[in-house]
Amino acid sequence: MTFDAERARKDFPILRQRIHGNPLTFLDSAASAQKPQQVIDAISRFYESDYANIHRGVYELSMRATRAFEATREKARRFLNAREAREIIFVRGTTEAINLVAQTYGRTNVSDGDEVLITQMEHHSNIVPWQLLCLEKKAKLRIAPIDDSGALIMEEFEKLLSPRTRIVAVAHVSNALGTVNPVREIVDLAHERGIPVLLDGAQAVPHQRVDVTSLDCDFYTFSSHKVFGPSGVGVLYGRAELLEAMPPYQGGGEMILSVSFEKTTYKGIPHKFEAGTPDIAGVVGFGAALDYVMSLDPRALAAYERDLLDYATEELAKIDGLRLIGTAPRKTAVVSFVIEGVHPHDVGTILDQEGIAVRTGHHCAQPVMDRFGVPATVRASFALYNTREDVDVLMAGLGKVREVFG
Repeated sequence: MTFDAERARKDFPILRQRIHGNPLTFLDSAASAQKPQQVIDAISRFYESDYANIHRGVYELSMRATRAFEATREKARRFLNAREAREIIFVRGTTEAINLVAQTYGRTNVSDGDEVLITQMEHHSNIVPWQLLCLEKKAKLRIAPIDDSGALIMEEFEKLLSPRTRIVAVAHVSNALGTVNPVREIVDLAHERGIPVLLDGAQAVPHQRVDVTSLDCDFYTFSSHKVFGPSGVGVLYGRAELLEAMPPYQGGGEMILSVSFEKTTYKGIPHKFEAGTPDIAGVVGFGAALDYVMSLDPRALAAYERDLLDYATEELAKIDGLRLIGTAPRKTAVVSFVIEGVHPHDVGTILDQEGIAVRTGHHCAQPVMDRFGVPATVRASFALYNTREDVDVLMAGLGKVREVFG
């Protein structure tokens, strides 16, 4: 069975518009994916017909809203193949999920002289929370290096696992390079030493089906907006026994059993970590996005995106002075590059005039840029609504860049 991208494109109304007189060619899904009509409609219907606050009301609207909200939790459980729905915590996104783990599990288990192990390819969201924790606890942040292709050097990673390592936090897929890490091997190596593992799955879930039970990871995080849902919503998966032992992340309404001025007792998971009124409509829209993605054939989609990546890589290699940043053997649908003598921001500006949306800059991964000796890159990222024709349009746009800069 082959994936039909042209049919998928019809689900995304934003792609029908023109930018600067040209059809929109959207190549920035790694930053945030576009939304299908099904998601837009789900949010609109919820506000039109079912909106109320959740978990507290005994009236019909509140009960309907609560059922819709909790239905998304079950969809997220199935999406990740978690064992229990209570292992799914709703957060604002991957960034908050990592901060939650750092400030609860980390604060409880990391102390003076301990170590946290991450990699050289991490997004800032998987660096800064651990830096803050290590600064507070006088712990050490250890960095596993990557090679010239952007692949993790597993021998060095293993050497850095020490008796003082308290947690490993690794990107499943690099946002700046597209590198797919051998996460099951990483988990196995850490677990052999009794070390828990958090996987940042923000860039993985739009492109492959993730099974946290099979991966055997302890925490897994991802954001709704990367997987065709609304922004401001995300998921932290955690093993129930770890979540139960962790203290609350924030205090307020909904996460309590009882409050007095002398003592507060908390609800069990997942509600212990969901203080206050959440983005209810966003979670409902997220549920529609999960329905949409789970309706697709994951193998056909993966093969289709692999073809797009290979085609784009081959075409870009034909441009004189263009250097690909990130050529690991295992990659997903991201191509990052620099063009000799042209700043990436200038490339992005010229491409925008042709209706082409790419990301330029350090992609919240400045250590990656430092590793490759560049201040920034141009990043084109693909999703299920992109086609080979989009790659051809990108190539024509880069031809315009060459015309301007010689």
